[in-house]
Amino acid sequence: MSEQLVLDLPHRPAMSADDFLVSACNETAVELVDAWPQWNQPVQLIEGPGGCGKSHLANVWRHNSGSTVLEPVQLTAAAIASYDFGRGVVLEDLDRASFEEEMLFHVLNLARERGFNILLTARVPPARWNLELPDLISRLRAVPAAKIGAPDDMLLGAVLLKHFADRQLNIQPSVLKFLVRRMVRSMDAARELVAALDLAALSTGKKITRQFAGDVLEQLQGPEGSLLD
Repeated sequence: MSEQLVLDLPHRPAMSADDFLVSACNETAVELVDAWPQWNQPVQLIEGPGGCGKSHLANVWRHNSGSTVLEPVQLTAAAIASYDFGRGVVLEDLDRASFEEEMLFHVLNLARERGFNILLTARVPPARWNLELPDLISRLRAVPAAKIGAPDDMLLGAVLLKHFADRQLNIQPSVLKFLVRRMVRSMDAARELVAALDLAALSTGKKITRQFAGDVLEQLQGPEGSLLD
């Protein structure tokens, strides 16, 4: 990341309030969304930590494919019998949601039989979903997974810069570089850090310098801070 803030990252067309920045850590998931409808299997998974952009990409795919969103808790026999799957369905946060395992297995089979697509999202791979149905476990382990990793320096810097710009805060390149090298590497942490810096600057009337940013970052990442790994 240069001192001139040359953040040459391609932008995902916005399907929500925010643009989606593409970098090495998420390009595999972006390529998956772009590859539809030439998917090699009817069911695909986007896997990555909270706040990494899974939902945004799922929304892009939903918009492009004309699919719909189905809450995992809606996976019941009665609901599935009357549900119009159309061209596809999005099922999000399956590693943390409550659902009937038999019904998810049934829907995965329906995708093959009826020719529609399913996009799943989760923070961790299916092997860590605490599932009990052997057939479902086997099926999910065979689903191709596009993983989103921790943001690299370029992406993290661009996200920080966007959050600062949204709050009309002008940040020196040296401060941005300082934060990127020391903060927890996640999108959620970037949002929380900028909010904390904005609040601290407003409450003290001080400019956000490297020293000031370092003090705020230390408080957030200290023993009682919220931006811990």
